[in-house]
Amino acid sequence: MRAIIFDIDGTLLESNEVDDQLYFAAIRTILGPVKTRDGGAYTHVTDSGILEEVFIDNGLEQSNSIIMKVKTTFFEMLSSHFMQQGPFPEIPGARHFIKALLQDESVAVAYATGGWGVSARLKLQSAGFPLSKIPLATSDDSNRREQIMQNALDEIGDNFEKVTYYGDGEWDRVAANNLGWNFEEVGEEIGGIKEYVVSVV
Repeated sequence: MRAIIFDIDGTLLESNEVDDQLYFAAIRTILGPVKTRDGGAYTHVTDSGILEEVFIDNGLEQSNSIIMKVKTTFFEMLSSHFMQQGPFPEIPGARHFIKALLQDESVAVAYATGGWGVSARLKLQSAGFPLSKIPLATSDDSNRREQIMQNALDEIGDNFEKVTYYGDGEWDRVAANNLGWNFEEVGEEIGGIKEYVVSVV
């Protein structure tokens, strides 16, 4: 048995730029004109991890109610964007690739994203990706990417000959290496694939 786990933004969907813009817009809507870093400069490049460091960088006290307000505002902004612009486009071949994997009894599939669950489900569902048969691990449960990825693996089992993670960021590569997993690069930023091809599964 093989486990194949996918990041979402930039890996399955061409969503990084707009998603980042809306995420930080949601933060500023709730917290005001806070200072932020470039996305990759955060210790944990996840929705919950970045928000935690925004609180720290700006000397603000964290609270579950404020976090929920940011999360809700971000979801509303995403929903509005989809109503106006339609869903994020898939990385070419991504949906077909995953659907083919689901037909292979020797493969278990999961999603592991640094995003929050409610927004991740909205992105995947609106773009036509299967959800009902695939576990989804998110930053609702951890701000650490490695732990999110491990949570996804735990959802599908632990008796695998090989675990592979598809990701588009250098932090994805680092996390996969830390876990001892194989890593498949996606996207130009890290010199990865630009299109999924079923014949290479």
